[in-house]
Amino acid sequence: MENNEVLRALAARKSVRVFTGEPVTAAQRSAILQAAFAAPTAGNQQLYTILDVTDPALRHTLAELCDHQPFIEQAALCLVFLADCRRWPRIYQEAGVADPRRPGAGDLLLAVADACIAAQNAVTAAESLGLGSCYIGDVLENAEAMRKALALPPHVVPACMVIFGRPTAQQQARPKPARFREEAVVCENTYRDRTGPELREDFAQRAAAGGQRAFDFDACLQAFCARKYESAFSREMTRSARVYLEDFD
Repeated sequence: MENNEVLRALAARKSVRVFTGEPVTAAQRSAILQAAFAAPTAGNQQLYTILDVTDPALRHTLAELCDHQPFIEQAALCLVFLADCRRWPRIYQEAGVADPRRPGAGDLLLAVADACIAAQNAVTAAESLGLGSCYIGDVLENAEAMRKALALPPHVVPACMVIFGRPTAQQQARPKPARFREEAVVCENTYRDRTGPELREDFAQRAAAGGQRAFDFDACLQAFCARKYESAFSREMTRSARVYLEDFD
């Protein structure tokens, strides 16, 4: 499979947060969006709306709301993928359905999947064009301010944001972080918890694959938990998710 260009591109792709400043051309933007539209989608519904954020002031607001990340402002292209559970009920009403049901949690999960699948197609297309990209999950934080900034009505939720641009030489040369081996993430038929020793070995294997010879599981995972899982931004994301979920009770 080493001669498969798609597989090579997927394996090489990594997040890019530093760009050269070159613009994304109209043709490249169109190709990225068309790739997103071509993604698998539940019932061919395309349960998403994509915001192309071009306003500098709005870009600045998004950068601040998404944990103060200035590279969001500096990217050549910024797309917000919205899980849109509003459009189809309105379509049904337009078609004469008197009282379509209120969107529920299942509808939201399906729309989030649709939006993220479309986003990944866009990312893959950008990679094929020599453009870098970075997912911004923090777009789910600060629900009230984000709703105001993006004029989001009920039943429309930001699933993810992706920024695009030409990567710098340093970003191109930067090695991609190693991933877990297959045994760590694939179960056959039914779910199985990894044992404690297996979890330790999973991380040791990943560290070794990334060139890290010595790996202190306890120290590294305690620090990572504090920096990520127990962090203020993670707790804020959970709080904001509850705000959005109130529409889907």
